Amino acid sequence: MSQDGKHVATDAEAWLRLATTPRLSPAMQRRLLGAFGGPAEVLAAGARQLAQAAGDAVSAAVASGPDREQLQRSIAWLKEPGNQLLTLGDAEYPQALLQTPDPPLLLFVQGDVQLLSHASLAIVGSRNATPGGIRDAEAFAHALSDAGLTIVSGLALGIDGAAHRGGLRGASSSIAVVGTGLDRVYPSRHRDLAQRLIAHGTVVSEFPIGTPPLAANFPRRNRVLSGLARGCLVVEAALRSGSLITARLALEQGRDVFAIPGSIHSPLSKGCHRLIQQGAKLAETAQDILDELGIDRTGTSRAMPVRESLPPDDTALLHAMGFEPVDLDTICERARCTPETAGARLLSLELDGYVSRLPGGLFQRMR
Repeated sequence: MSQDGKHVATDAEAWLRLATTPRLSPAMQRRLLGAFGGPAEVLAAGARQLAQAAGDAVSAAVASGPDREQLQRSIAWLKEPGNQLLTLGDAEYPQALLQTPDPPLLLFVQGDVQLLSHASLAIVGSRNATPGGIRDAEAFAHALSDAGLTIVSGLALGIDGAAHRGGLRGASSSIAVVGTGLDRVYPSRHRDLAQRLIAHGTVVSEFPIGTPPLAANFPRRNRVLSGLARGCLVVEAALRSGSLITARLALEQGRDVFAIPGSIHSPLSKGCHRLIQQGAKLAETAQDILDELGIDRTGTSRAMPVRESLPPDDTALLHAMGFEPVDLDTICERARCTPETAGARLLSLELDGYVSRLPGGLFQRMR
């Protein structure tokens, strides 16, 4: 590569140089590609040509060249086994993203690149999810993955992580769309999950190697997350949740939006209820989503083993609990039993998946 930056060694390097040029927005990068035909031609264009096509500021930005450190890190990463780069000019670039208003110039990929073009569904929700929300997200993801939909989510704590785990358990796996460079895992506690996704699914980012978890990157990440999928399911979300941004982006991209309803008393249900009020489709089962999307295949997920019938005392205890979070004293009062008796029954019901234990000494009926 020459010092003046006009010579480009490889096509991939030309794309990387253009993508890592500071003060050059993705929209402007695409405009330059439309004007000159390819990244190598953009980089080789003269200052006057660039100014005529996109203005003096863009011409100056291209002349200043790429962020050298970011470029070199990305080139080095691409040379490592298993690391891949998809560009707008590649046949394997997912068609679903090409149909969105703002497709990324590049996609850094680890894992199965073909999954990016597979029929998929995005599942998102709160980072501070309830045990019930975690369970719902994983169960829906598992069933939908077995029914032929790859599960797309953002690798965040809470609902995202549960969605990935469920997708990986199913037949169609899972895709993580992240808001950092692929040389780091955020949050770090999902490092093992990220490795499972690389081995059995896909991890993808539009951000160059070395990009830290900047707050501004995650809303941009969300448009890719929703853009890859046929629809978006919101499991739990507060009224100001970032998941509602993803749902809005999905609607703008012409995708179906689904929401799981919850308790009217739960702050994490209010975002889902708002979406349903605004026209999102209520989803009580995975089959609701498959029917809406016109997918005939039914899920073959392995159901959690349950008792065929419950003893009358356990049935009475569940009835006394209702479906709202409740403490042990209230359960005892409603069921007219001692704390020892209630505790033993709750433990048995928890092991069978009928009850979930919540923080603060609370219990919640799951089914």
